[in-house]
Amino acid sequence: MGPDGGPGDDGDGPPHRLELERADGSGTTTVTARAAETVLEAAERADTHIPFGCRTGACATCTAELLSGTVEHRREPRALKPRHREAGYVLTCIAVPTADCRLRVGSDVAGELTENPWR
Repeated sequence: MGPDGGPGDDGDGPPHRLELERADGSGTTTVTARAAETVLEAAERADTHIPFGCRTGACATCTAELLSGTVEHRREPRALKPRHREAGYVLTCIAVPTADCRLRVGSDVAGELTENPWR
């Protein structure tokens, strides 16, 4: 940890830069994820709000689209079907960056996982 409680190398591997691009077009926030820290944990530590629900990868409330970089999920992301993962969707509550990343975040992103027959 850095001297001010900021990013640092607290464990295995270096910290990673995360660019969180708002799906509603309201801007981009950059935060740093410490080693073994999830995207959600890094955002919360930086006082940046992104949606979340269960924190276990089961509800999909925290779905984000990975635009660049790589992540590893701490456990099986049960809320994502294989086609969603192949399309680049990740669950920020269990996704640990393994490189610098750019992600599209916000409540609208989770809505992209399901089709609405009433539209």
